[in-house]
Amino acid sequence: MADFTQTEIERRLTLYQVFLKLYEHHSSLLDEILQIENVYQPSLMRMKVYYIHGVVDTAAVYLMTNLCDNQTQSLQQPQRIWTIGRNRSSGICIADSYMSRRHAAIQHIDEQGFYLIDFNSSNGSFVNGDRAEEPIKLKDGDRIRLGSMTFNFFVNYTCRVLPTVAMELLMQLAPRKSENKVQILTYPSDREKPLSEKLDDNLEVFRNSELVGKFEHWYDNFSSEQKSEILDRFFSRQTPDNPS
Repeated sequence: MADFTQTEIERRLTLYQVFLKLYEHHSSLLDEILQIENVYQPSLMRMKVYYIHGVVDTAAVYLMTNLCDNQTQSLQQPQRIWTIGRNRSSGICIADSYMSRRHAAIQHIDEQGFYLIDFNSSNGSFVNGDRAEEPIKLKDGDRIRLGSMTFNFFVNYTCRVLPTVAMELLMQLAPRKSENKVQILTYPSDREKPLSEKLDDNLEVFRNSELVGKFEHWYDNFSSEQKSEILDRFFSRQTPDNPS
């Protein structure tokens, strides 16, 4: 019995040492395990996920992150170099005892992208488990570890313009104030208002809202076919034969 107990203790100690080695070189493994556990343990879902988001648009290049002061911020830097470290003068200051005072930086180079540069930090910088011995180009979704801090990096180079919202939906979004509350211009399905009351209500809301100026601007930009369709829909809804 004593031999079995001693063997079991040695086995567990060996497993513990192996786990320490794995965590030392691949700390992101623990984060991945916790993420898997999140599916089965709702209490862990409240754990905050940290990130840095690189944004490139026609006006500027900047970072968005929630690593600073525990809130999301946009960070612009004229040289496009965002330093990270324990030092308060760092662009992104992180109070982590395992992080060097000047640990690393994220740099953007025109027509190339974002790079992670390690400043010969004591505990190193890692991208997807690989140590940053030299500048590493960052990709969308990369996992970065600096000291004991692990976060995701996202990058955005494109902007997509969505189509305009249909006029019938815009009319439903027109706000109306009633007893200091904002209501949406929709009525319960079991309530049918008289035609005259519908017309009066719609005209009053339309006059008092900011949609008048917007509608005139939108309407001027419509094609003749779109204008005709709008008028057809409007009059078809207001006739007694078609109260809906």
